[in-house]
Amino acid sequence: MLTVYGMADSGNCYKVKLALEQLKRAYRWVEVSTKRGETRTREFLARNPNAQVPVLELEDGQFLPESGAILCYLAEGTPLLPADRLERARVLQWMFFEQYSHEPCIAVARAILRYQPPDSPRRAELPRLQERGNRALAVMELHLAREPFFAAGRYSVADIALYAYTHCAADGGFELARYPAVLAWLARVKAQPGHVLLG
Repeated sequence: MLTVYGMADSGNCYKVKLALEQLKRAYRWVEVSTKRGETRTREFLARNPNAQVPVLELEDGQFLPESGAILCYLAEGTPLLPADRLERARVLQWMFFEQYSHEPCIAVARAILRYQPPDSPRRAELPRLQERGNRALAVMELHLAREPFFAAGRYSVADIALYAYTHCAADGGFELARYPAVLAWLARVKAQPGHVLLG
């Protein structure tokens, strides 16, 4: 059986959970606390030297870190990852966008507002993060005004990757009402079979 080492409140870990549920794959979840330093133990570092979750443990005992890599591994040979070369590249295009232009702003703003005290100096980062995060949401809005999903005209791991932190972007101070096409897409993703909630 597959084992996921993750944090229930992490969007990156949620991506893996959502994909597993939608693919109806059996798995075991092991909750790991970064606050208690559990990703810094010798045992965990043997799984991922980068000391981050999620990590997927395969049936043969090998470990695969990084949410995007895990999504592609799980989706291989399923409708969530197109076989066509260009369609697959489009999926990867949006997954790279999520990791470079989206997650570093939207997820970090959420983390600051959720986990840092009101007097934290990190609050000074919020205007810059929100400006860049809104830029990413605007790119998504433009695409979703023309297309129902992000790649290949259908639901894929690109949608899972972008949904994870977009659907809770309000936690980071983002006003999703400004993006009607994004809101409609969020509803389409939520309506997919096997959808589960974050946490």
